[in-house]
Amino acid sequence: MFWATMEELSRRPFTTAEARVAGISWDQLQSARFRRLRRGTYVSARVPESPALVLAAVLDGLPPVAALSGRTAAWLHGLDVPPFNPIQVTIPKGCGISGRAGISIRRAPLEDRQVVSRQGMRTTSLLRTILDLGRTLPLVEAVVIADAALHQRRLTLDDLREAVHALRGSHGVSRLRQLVDLADPRAESPMESRLRLLLVLAGLPRPESQVTLKDERGLFLGRADLYYRSHHLVVEYDGGTHRLSLIDDNRRQNRLLGAGYRPLRFTAPDVLGAPDSVIARVRGELAADVPAHPAS
Repeated sequence: MFWATMEELSRRPFTTAEARVAGISWDQLQSARFRRLRRGTYVSARVPESPALVLAAVLDGLPPVAALSGRTAAWLHGLDVPPFNPIQVTIPKGCGISGRAGISIRRAPLEDRQVVSRQGMRTTSLLRTILDLGRTLPLVEAVVIADAALHQRRLTLDDLREAVHALRGSHGVSRLRQLVDLADPRAESPMESRLRLLLVLAGLPRPESQVTLKDERGLFLGRADLYYRSHHLVVEYDGGTHRLSLIDDNRRQNRLLGAGYRPLRFTAPDVLGAPDSVIARVRGELAADVPAHPAS
């Protein structure tokens, strides 16, 4: 068996067994020179703390066939999701391993083509990760993550459709079909996705996403997060960046009103804290008579 040198151990997590062979005593491991990552795993205090370092230590303590998966894998693929609480791992069925604190272990088939290396760690591929999350997360949260992956062009809707079609008849495939139907590569933020899904899952028509708006002369006015073309209704998520540019936003809204558009803006407290009010407001606007629109 190959044992690493002390120089190599100064750059990565290592086990107490590796430390012993490299000449690092137990007392030295307890000193300020080293930092304990988890039971039986340490790292040099010179190595900066990072989520990836913790994940590497966790994976090092698992069988070689294990792969980081779920939201942990999504984070490693560059998506804005929390990688911990818990750390998620998939191992093939029949692989004997007991539960670990802070780690959620899923036993499922894991083909070689579904595993990639990210930051030097075995991780489920992005496509496999999205499919796993589509089966295990609440539908809205799974679609939010799928939207982000699609918007970054890391995979396509056709990729998802083909993968889901190949899974026909398997457990959870109906949920995956819903995910594909609801996902939108044009969504530009998680809250925009949540706002769209709030409306669609309430039975309202599906709005267009990221639509260019012009006045009657064809001059650019802006882009709508969500747009009901037949009603000239603009629905937007008002995040922190909007509040920092309030004057410009007010001018833009006035231009939209002057051009015959009907803008509605909602914040995170609206979407997350008062969803029924958001649905009722949009439903009311869609039920109202629609005046002629000069920019149509």
